Amino acid sequence: MKHLLKMMDLSCEEITELLNLADQLKYERKNGIEHPRLQGKTLGMIFQKSSTRTRVSFETGMFQLGGSALFLSPRDLQIGRGEPLEDTARVLSRYLDCLMIRTFEQDEVENFAKYGSIPVINGLTDFAHPCQALADLLTIREYKGKLEGLKMCYIGDGNNMANSLTVAGLKTGMKVSLATPKEYIPDAKILDFAKDYEGFVLTEDIYEAAKDADVICTDVWASMGQEEEAEMRKKVFKGYQVNADLLKVAASDAMVLHCLPAHRGEEITADVFEAHANEIFDEAENRLHAQKAVLATLVK
Repeated sequence: MKHLLKMMDLSCEEITELLNLADQLKYERKNGIEHPRLQGKTLGMIFQKSSTRTRVSFETGMFQLGGSALFLSPRDLQIGRGEPLEDTARVLSRYLDCLMIRTFEQDEVENFAKYGSIPVINGLTDFAHPCQALADLLTIREYKGKLEGLKMCYIGDGNNMANSLTVAGLKTGMKVSLATPKEYIPDAKILDFAKDYEGFVLTEDIYEAAKDADVICTDVWASMGQEEEAEMRKKVFKGYQVNADLLKVAASDAMVLHCLPAHRGEEITADVFEAHANEIFDEAENRLHAQKAVLATLVK
């Protein structure tokens, strides 16, 4: 494992190793055991998209590991004024020990890894959100004690979360069902990957997808960069809501996850959100622990 660019790059064994390390680091942190594994190391963080959880969790995680983090917006870099990406990648590789990028195009993250000489972490692109998927797996395993054999259901837009959760779930032995409008299915590369797994279902029917599900996941109907589509998407996704009626067809002890921020009354009702708030905010916390595991694995 040289980079974390997308879940498709990881084997089941690598995912399990990351989750096990995240468990260990979380235990140590909760029990006051310091773990300065990255003393003197520096993480650069490029943000083309703003974020609450990504920035705070990476900065905090790097500090807890004994290193430091630099926030870099397009205004702080010559790449925002036309410097070629490949030149920026090679320059930053001379200064930093690792680079995290949160941007729009997956190719941008892939090219930083191609031209640079340090580990690159995908903090989110329109195609993939591997850090969130790892945090979700960590949370599911904490609550359910396992991953293999569980059924995970995703309701809503076939976006970066749908892409990443599909791959993450199938690779770790879960059954995965998605309910999306036909115009908003996951990326073709994800569907091509998933077609070889018997446990994968893609449907427009949210009740079919959620039947007997152990885990139900959702995300906002309009992601960052799609604000102009928000009103139109509200009409298309009106029936794609995680609510009390949907949970009736899921397993009696089903958990609900949301990568946040949540729009109560749209993709999830307020009552369901609050009933599962502990799971959702444990999920948010686990971004910190999962990303620390990624950093500790990649940075040498």
